[in-house]
Parts: sequence; structure tokens; C-alpha cells
Amino acid sequence: MSALEVLEGAAVLLASDGTIGAVGPEREVRAGAASAEVVEIDGVLFPGFVDCHTHAVFGAARLADQERRARGVGYKEIAAAGGGILSSMRDVRERPEDDLVDLTRRRLDRLLANGTTTVEVKSGYGLELEAELKQMRVIAALTGGAPAVVPTFLGAHEVPPEYRPHADEYIELVVREMLPAVERSKLARFCDVFCEPGVFTVAQSRRVLEAARRHGMGLKLHADELDPSGGAELAAALGAVTADHLAAISADGIAALAAGDTVAVLLPGTMMFLGRNSQAPGRRLVEAGAAVALATDFNPGSSPGMSLPLMATLAVSQAGLVPAEAVIAITANGAAGVGEAHSRGQIAPGFRADLALAAIRDWRELVYWYGTNVITEAWVEGAACHLGQGPVNFIV
Repeated sequence: MSALEVLEGAAVLLASDGTIGAVGPEREVRAGAASAEVVEIDGVLFPGFVDCHTHAVFGAARLADQERRARGVGYKEIAAAGGGILSSMRDVRERPEDDLVDLTRRRLDRLLANGTTTVEVKSGYGLELEAELKQMRVIAALTGGAPAVVPTFLGAHEVPPEYRPHADEYIELVVREMLPAVERSKLARFCDVFCEPGVFTVAQSRRVLEAARRHGMGLKLHADELDPSGGAELAAALGAVTADHLAAISADGIAALAAGDTVAVLLPGTMMFLGRNSQAPGRRLVEAGAAVALATDFNPGSSPGMSLPLMATLAVSQAGLVPAEAVIAITANGAAGVGEAHSRGQIAPGFRADLALAAIRDWRELVYWYGTNVITEAWVEGAACHLGQGPVNFIV
């Protein structure tokens, strides 16, 4: 993950089909495309960032949750009192679909302004059939633009109040009604489950994911966020595309991910925002041989951050990654986290022409200047997205 190739004085040829036609020394690329329009840039050009874990479809912010945490109330206690995911559930169930489309579109614009050119977006704040389908329709309404959107169904995000304490009955609803409806509507590429003590067990999670696979969906898994539960091992056993969170992953879980193709997705912004003193063991995962990606976990309760470069900074300072590994984790490995390692996350011929330009002189500055956005422009499938940042202003 530290084998990052850096070219100086380079050029990129954008093909008419939205892919990269060539990349290399400027003189060579220009010679092979003499009639091409030339756009001069100043700074460091990165592959567009890929955020492979977000919950961007929601209504109100959860400001009360943050205040409770500041007063010492824990995550699980907030949820038990009706806050957390359940407060967003009530909001999403009541809020008009058009309102959710407008709010989510504006959030995607903010993600793009931070260099994210592909973003995975989950449902999971409906927790009933119609509300979950409403969220999935919102995601579908925002596909085809910039950034590119990858839809994930997360009906098993929490047990809704009407099914407490009967989680198995809710799992039955997800398997028997929700998944077939989502398949019929062709609204989801992946299915995710929150596998965590107090939410869904390994057995319940397995049932949902195996059913999702029968319905043609790829698999993702919220795993081992607060307590070790065997979620990472389950993800590896099922061949899930990702296992996400992993702050409490066990040694067996690390070994399982290292031995398979499941991408370990770390969400350092979540642990920071929740006030936790520990992060997922990024260094141990990398050294064991696991593929590690980073994502924002953008959501209204535990990670209202939209900057993948900030997540990369946190991974370097808190999770033991070196800068090159952090950059690969938000590009090539982020693309692997949405099943697109073959087409996104690299500046290479044949890959999508998704690019992010940073007003920096050295690529390592991307994970150095935190709290400020150095991204000045982006391209999605070769189309320039002017981000309204104003004139380029280099920090050094």
C-alpha cells in the first residue's frame, strides 16, 4: 500500500468516452494528441477520491446527541433513550421525499468540493419497507451526476421500536419483504448490516447477507465497531466486498481479512467524533496483508464530516498509516470498496477520468494540512466540475 507512483511535469489525456487515454511526461502526451485542447493546471493531480461508506440521506442534524455525549452519556445509552439512529428514523419517515433529494444533493456537492468523485450512499434510516424504499429512490434520483453514486440497502441498521425486543421478527421482515422489494425496484447494488452486540448478531447478519446475495446484491458489513463480535470473520467468510469500522476487531478478525479479498474500511472520523480514545488498528491490518480503505462514514450522528483528506490525516496521526498508504486508501482501495478497483481510483489508461486537483506543491501535503480544503477543481468522467473555490492559493 505504500508503493505510490508520483510523476512530475506530467500530462493526462482525457478521452472522449470519459476515460483516461494516456498519462506520462507532458512532451510525450502532447506529441500523441497534437489537436487536443490543453488545460494548464498548477498543483498536484490525484485520482478522484472514493468514499466507500456514507449515510448521506437524512433530514435533521443530531445536535442533541452531541450535547449528551459532551455530558458523558454513552453511544448505547443515547440510542436506548430514543436518540441516535432512531431519531433519524423518525425524521426520515415523516420527511417528504423531495426534501430528502434536495438535502442530499447539497451534501453530495460538499463531498465533491472535497475531491470525492465517487460516493457510496446507504439507506438505513427508514427501518420499514416504504421508508427504506423512499431513501433508495432518493439515492437513485441523484445517480448519473457528479459525484458518481453507488447505492447500498441498509434495512438492518437498527431494530425499530415497533419490533423491540423481537429482533428476529424484524430480520424476517427484512428478508421476506424488504430485500425482494429492493431487488424488484433495482435500486441497490449492495446490502449492508450493522453486526454489533446490542444491534444484530452474527447469525442474524448472516441470514440477511445470504438472502441479499440470492437477490443479486454485493455484500458489506458494519463490523466490530464498539465491541468484538466476529463481524470481520463473518465478512471474510461470506466474501463481502468490505468490512467497515473495525475499531474493536480481534486478532482472528485481522487474520481473516488478511487471508481474503474483503477490504477493511476504517472510519477514523467516527471514533474521533464519538470521543473514543482508540482507532481501528490500521498498522496491524496493513502489516498483516489486508487491503485497507478509508471512508468518512458521513452521517448525522456519529460522523458529520465530508472530507476524505481529513480522514487520511486522522489515519496517519491516529491509526498508524503512512501518507502513501493513506492516499491509496482513499483512491485505489476506496474504489475496491465499491467493487470498482478495475475502473476507478488510479490515473491510468482505461480508468475513468475522475480527478482531483489540490493547491499543494508536494503530494504529502494532502494529509498534512488539516481543517482546510486544498482541493480546487475536480473532473468526473472527464467533465470539469468548477468547485467555486476562487483563485488557487498555495499554503507554502
